[in-house]
Amino acid sequence: MKLRAAGAAWPALILAAMLTLSGPLQAQTTAAATAVPPAATSARTAAVPVFVTTHRYGFDLRQGNDVITLRWWAPNILEVHLLPDAHASADTLVLDPHMPFMHFAPQVRSDAAGEVLQTSPAMQVRWQQAGDRLSIRDAQGHTLLRVDDLAALRDGRIALQSNPADALYGLGGYSKSDPSAAGLLRAGQWTVKAGMQGHPGAPWLWSSAGWGVLVDTLGAQVQMHAGAINWTRLSKPDTHFFVITGAPDALFAGLRTLSGAAPLFPKWSLGFINSQWGIDQRELLHIVRKYRALDIPLDAFALDFDWKAWGQNDYGEFRWNTKKFPGGPDGSLKKQLDALGVHLIGIQKPRIGVHTIEGQYASEHDFWFPGLKAEPDYFSHKLVQDLDFDNPAVRAWFFNPALRHSFATGIVGWWNDEADTTPDDTQFMNMQRAEYDGQRKYFPDTRVFSLNRDFYLGAQRYAYALWSGDIDTGFASMAAQRERMLSAIDAGEMWWGMDGGGFQGHPSPQNYARWIEFDAFCPIFRVHGTHDQRRQPWVYGPTAEAAAVAAMRLRYQLLPYIYSYAWQDHSAGVGVVRPLAMAFPDDAAVRNDISAWMFGDWLLVAPVMEQGQIAKTIRLPPGTWTEWTTGKVYAGGQAVTLPVDAKTWSDIPLFIRAGAIIPMQPVMEYVGQHPVTQVTVQVFPAATPSTFEYYDDNGRNYAYEQGDYFLQRLGTQREAQGVRLSLAPAQGHYRPALQTYLFAVHGIAARAVQAAGAPLAQHASLAALQAGAAPGWATGHDRYGAVTWLKLRAGFGQYLLLESR
Repeated sequence: MKLRAAGAAWPALILAAMLTLSGPLQAQTTAAATAVPPAATSARTAAVPVFVTTHRYGFDLRQGNDVITLRWWAPNILEVHLLPDAHASADTLVLDPHMPFMHFAPQVRSDAAGEVLQTSPAMQVRWQQAGDRLSIRDAQGHTLLRVDDLAALRDGRIALQSNPADALYGLGGYSKSDPSAAGLLRAGQWTVKAGMQGHPGAPWLWSSAGWGVLVDTLGAQVQMHAGAINWTRLSKPDTHFFVITGAPDALFAGLRTLSGAAPLFPKWSLGFINSQWGIDQRELLHIVRKYRALDIPLDAFALDFDWKAWGQNDYGEFRWNTKKFPGGPDGSLKKQLDALGVHLIGIQKPRIGVHTIEGQYASEHDFWFPGLKAEPDYFSHKLVQDLDFDNPAVRAWFFNPALRHSFATGIVGWWNDEADTTPDDTQFMNMQRAEYDGQRKYFPDTRVFSLNRDFYLGAQRYAYALWSGDIDTGFASMAAQRERMLSAIDAGEMWWGMDGGGFQGHPSPQNYARWIEFDAFCPIFRVHGTHDQRRQPWVYGPTAEAAAVAAMRLRYQLLPYIYSYAWQDHSAGVGVVRPLAMAFPDDAAVRNDISAWMFGDWLLVAPVMEQGQIAKTIRLPPGTWTEWTTGKVYAGGQAVTLPVDAKTWSDIPLFIRAGAIIPMQPVMEYVGQHPVTQVTVQVFPAATPSTFEYYDDNGRNYAYEQGDYFLQRLGTQREAQGVRLSLAPAQGHYRPALQTYLFAVHGIAARAVQAAGAPLAQHASLAALQAGAAPGWATGHDRYGAVTWLKLRAGFGQYLLLESR
């Protein structure tokens, strides 16, 4: 049973439910006057008796009419909730409104007067009357967190104590112009907010020491000093938070459980997106056709103001500009772009014209954002006003027939701009929520995709990507995007992108080339510029074009790898980009490293960020690493220096982690151009076992929510006899075009290959292996040295031993 209110006061019901769960009181204690420092003690409760009640899923502390409930959600998740006068208010949008009612029954180790000790395989929870102290420990009994003053919850304050040496992450990131020298670590005072111009916020603080805290609040102030962590200015009278323990993957899996899963984006959105302000239908088609003529990948084009009948009456903010895009309303433009494999994303604004039919309707129904006045719009110069998306009636109205017609005729992605200018943590979230709910209602067979200019935790549930705002061009601005991306991910927003090339200004050819190489290893791969700026590769000369296109093609080769991590984000809460501290929590040297990051579990990327750089030094985390281009092997735990090509700008420092399993596909001009019947899987076995969950589905609709997907676990390990390779039977109902895997197992020229104890057929060369229809193997060499290739049927469970010579 879950004690969760829907917003109304219902103390009698809660208390009755609690008594039903608890049974008779187990212990009764009186808090001593000296239990906590006087300054931290709630004056109205200091001398009131505390009644302690344990039950199957946790325990309660009752003081007067107030109740603090402690509930186990899972072996590593504990909920702490103050109910003033036994009243629970509605959850904020931080928590998933469709969250399942989960509970876990801990083992009760102690239930004596003045103390409660409950444990699980992942966590120990201990409450002591002396000091009114709550301790959270790991499974081995090491203290992770303490709440030394539970009475402070009654004053709207969460007072935590951690190890002063703990590295702290989360809470939020930076706007486009915020100083960001602090990087990823959090200390001192931090304001939790959605902010503006690319700012992410989350009431989520975590540590690589093995704990995370999620607070149910819209906005907060957090003070961190010498291990003391104080949360104040919470938005709810019933102070409410969760503690999660474990490694970073477990922390973010717990966060996903509580705050909600990110739906899968359409597969095309993981390809290259060209945005442009200042364009019409003729230029759009010319640009797209040139991409195709030059064999440069492109999956989507994002249109700025130009696509709309902005400023015109009769729902001009929601419909096509027929002068610039005559083929928009009748769908003929969509038909041409569909044939070229390109999807359209349209910009959206939170404001509409006041003196229009839609504006009159908004006035009559009190749809305007409270406290804001109508002002002339900078684009149309007509009087406009912001809608209040926190109002459910506004959200229901926003996906109106005019917008539905624009979607049906070609605008299949949302680019929500400028809804970050209100003093509200949920305006942008609820604007996208209106589009998400509307699209899923009226176009249920088409996945939702959106770009947004700020973030507050909970928004990820509505197919929500963040971009970093109207940034400047130049190398310094480009380099500063790294901490913006990684801090957003630390705050729970796994889908981040930027205006590749910079919004303000015109990048140099070198800056453009290096920016595309950086951009190719971000979750969202997109370029954009201010009015009449062009960001196509050919604009920047042949050297920059060649470097940029090579990076784009590598991105498209890696799409099976990237899409599998999109599934990992949806199912387990961690996406394709991971800060090094998330991937290597025990390595103190990477605690605040923004120079490199993990791209999935198996690739480390450290793009070139300096103009004219001729060498780059990279500190590799522990392990064994192979440089992608040269095949040179490096021991981790040290700094290595690579030469940098300052003439062609064509190199991307990229390393493969030992144990890697990396599925790749042929380069295509757009997602789905050709059926992928064979995936090449690069394998770099290590002495410890490693796995990869290869995922696929149709990439278009939500059938995966009903099990219509393909998921196959691939595994490898180097042993004394050679290399083990395993394929688990595929899960899910979806049957992709995929027929075979071509495994390239590096570091071994096998003497024989046994499949389930029987020899597999050997071929004289890779070409001969590929020419045959049956499974088999061959050996040879590539830039990484000896290699054994195996062609195996996809989807079937198999177990193989590659015997060493």
